[in-house]
Amino acid sequence: MIIVTSSHIEGKKTVKTLGMVRGSTIRARNVGRDMVAGLRSIVGGEISEYTKLMAEAREQSIQRMTDQAEKMGANAIVDTRFVTSMVMSGASELLVYGTAIVIE
Repeated sequence: MIIVTSSHIEGKKTVKTLGMVRGSTIRARNVGRDMVAGLRSIVGGEISEYTKLMAEAREQSIQRMTDQAEKMGANAIVDTRFVTSMVMSGASELLVYGTAIVIE
């Protein structure tokens, strides 16, 4: 599966547009990570616990989007975008969406 943020894939011909595909996950912070993040915010630097949490959320969302595209018969996804939103205090949704296509 080829996944790109552009509207076309260089050197490939789009033969069919199948429609929008998406994948999402909602992740909540946990007490252990929050304590470490709180300490790290005092001294500065990257909060690696949250970086890892968001990386896992991105991968899971991409996998869910890819699964949907494959079920539709796609071999590529174009115009891929990420959106995040807070759904409640301490929990965020990460949504990825794009257009499933067939290329040759």
